[in-house]
Amino acid sequence: MPLRTIEIETGDYPRATVMLMHGLGADGNDFVPLVQELDLAAVGPVRFVFPNAPVMPVSLNGGYAMPAWYDIHPDRSREDEAGLRRSQAAIEELLAREKVRGIPARRIVLAGFSQGCAMALMTGLRHAEALAGIVGLSGYLPLAGLTAAERSAANQATPIFMAHGEQDEMVVMPRATASRDALQALGYNVQWQQYPMPHSVCMEEVADLNRWLLQVLADKPA
Repeated sequence: MPLRTIEIETGDYPRATVMLMHGLGADGNDFVPLVQELDLAAVGPVRFVFPNAPVMPVSLNGGYAMPAWYDIHPDRSREDEAGLRRSQAAIEELLAREKVRGIPARRIVLAGFSQGCAMALMTGLRHAEALAGIVGLSGYLPLAGLTAAERSAANQATPIFMAHGEQDEMVVMPRATASRDALQALGYNVQWQQYPMPHSVCMEEVADLNRWLLQVLADKPA
C-alpha cells in the first residue's frame, strides 16, 4: 500500500517540496514542528511531506512491532536489504506523485533522520533524475558497498547535507563519518556539520540546514 503522509504547504501553489523521513519508532508527526522553525520565504511556497513508515517487527527491539523503514538486527552484522529496497520503492512512489503534482525533481529535497537518513541517502543517490538536494541527519549510508554500482549519474552533482551529534549513542560518530568519507570518495559534494548533542536535533543544526536549503532551492528555476 502507498505510504501515508502528513503534508503542510506554506502557501498556495508550492514551488518546491521537502520530503523528510522520520526515525525508528517515530512517525510523520515527529518533524512537523520543523516547518515553523524554517524560513524558506525566499524560495516561495513549499510543500513539506512527512511520510509514515510501515509498522513491522524490529529484531533489535525483541521483535516488537513499530514504525520502521527496515529491520535492524541486534548485532548489526547484516543489513535488511529486502526491507531497505521495499522502502526505497515506496519513497520513489511519493517522488513520482510530487512530479505529477507539478514539482520537478530539481525542486525536491529528500531528507531524513536516523533510519530516515539512511532512506534519503539510499533513494536519493539512486533516483533517475537530479534532485535539488539530499539531507542526512544523524544517520548513515546503507548498503554502502553497493552504492558505486547502483547510483544514478543524474545525482552525482546533487548537494548533500549531513549532520551528526558528537554524543550520538544510537548511530555512533565513526559510522557517520565513514559514510561521509565513502560519499566524498565517490565524488559527492557533502556539506558536513557536527554538534555537541546526542541522537537528536539542535537549533544550530536547524539554522545551518535553513541556510543550505535556501542555497539549493532559491537559485533554481521552478
